[in-house]
Amino acid sequence: MNKVILMGRLTRDPEVRYSQGENATAVARYTLAVDRRFRRDNDQQTADFINCVAFGKAGEFAEKYFHKGIKIAITGRIQTGSYTNQEGQKVYTTDIVVEEQEFAESKAASEGQAGGFQSMGRPTPSAAVGDGFMNIPDGIDEELPFN
Repeated sequence: MNKVILMGRLTRDPEVRYSQGENATAVARYTLAVDRRFRRDNDQQTADFINCVAFGKAGEFAEKYFHKGIKIAITGRIQTGSYTNQEGQKVYTTDIVVEEQEFAESKAASEGQAGGFQSMGRPTPSAAVGDGFMNIPDGIDEELPFN
């Protein structure tokens, strides 16, 4: 089985080209910076940079909505290949062919705002006590889905 699931941030805006011919197909290429879970001593790189390619409607979606810095989640498959460069050297490639892609955070969060929508009277995450749970203020019991 060849299945990949990744979440990361775009390192640059997608590069989109269209195939030639009667039925032109969008081909979007972008690179995802995927954070590493663990870090070795003296290892400065904390992310892997993974090349992705999306075809057709997925490519058009990337062109329209994706931009540098946005956090996305993708599923796809690994595809390897090779070519000979101008110096006559063989170059090996590894890409993720995108099957599904979606936003992994709100628009407000991706623009650097502090959390997006938050109604009045709700506790903020900073109101959490030492055990990780938040105290619920008196007077909002009616809003809770359980009693």
